[in-house]
Amino acid sequence: QVQLVESGGGLVQPGGSLRLSCAASGSIFSISAMGWFRQSPGKQRELVAFITGGGNSNYIDSVKGRFTISRDITKKTVTLQMSSLKPEDTAVYYCNAQITTRQAMDVTRTYWGQGTQVTVSS
Repeated sequence: QVQLVESGGGLVQPGGSLRLSCAASGSIFSISAMGWFRQSPGKQRELVAFITGGGNSNYIDSVKGRFTISRDITKKTVTLQMSSLKPEDTAVYYCNAQITTRQAMDVTRTYWGQGTQVTVSS
């Protein structure tokens, strides 16, 4: 069984920083892309940033220059460093990964973390 466990959310003032981490565990053969999504009340879940197995990253326009995604392939972790946070960044942030398990090495599935709340408010 594969699990994605997030940590690092919380309450921060506008202009502050937070670091989200996500660790994958279980019977994992390989992980391709990993990313972070977020969802605010009444809005659809949106992709914030992702990073490929080769290390290429991409961001939505609203976070470019403020957020940085990185991963450690050996530790099976992905991190989102968020700075210059704004109230509109308030959301539940979800880790996402494309994983091939040892039990089904011909199939790549999408896995999600449980979500971590980020609140930006004074």
